[in-house]
Amino acid sequence: MFKHILLPTDGSDLAGRGVKETIAMAKTLGAQITAVHVVRRYHVRAEEGYSMPEVSFLRERFESEATAHAKELLESIREEASKAGIACDTVVAKGDSPYREIIAQAKAARCDLIVMASHCRRGFGRLLHGSETTNVLTHSTIPVLVVH
Repeated sequence: MFKHILLPTDGSDLAGRGVKETIAMAKTLGAQITAVHVVRRYHVRAEEGYSMPEVSFLRERFESEATAHAKELLESIREEASKAGIACDTVVAKGDSPYREIIAQAKAARCDLIVMASHCRRGFGRLLHGSETTNVLTHSTIPVLVVH
């Protein structure tokens, strides 16, 4: 069946439930896990006639702190998987399109399943925030299991 599961996480409580489900599934299947967290790139914002100038110190600090947070989050997943006897690699991906990074990491790691959580936003909230899960579902050629 499935031998290598990609586990994208945003660090939310819901994603934490997905981590527990994925580890349990991997243990049952004898599969390994690759956990990934996507760090968005730093952007200078311009709104309503106001533009924030490029400040290299802010860019460096954002990138450093976001990467450190991602590594900490992924290390906790690796440790949890290890306690369950599951091999788990971790990847900090960087990009402006999380769903594309998730799919790219699944292909790069040769995963045969993606397991991810969905916040199940509906209506205006979904329109406003979009859905990375929906984008992965509609663009991935690798099977996707949604936990919510």
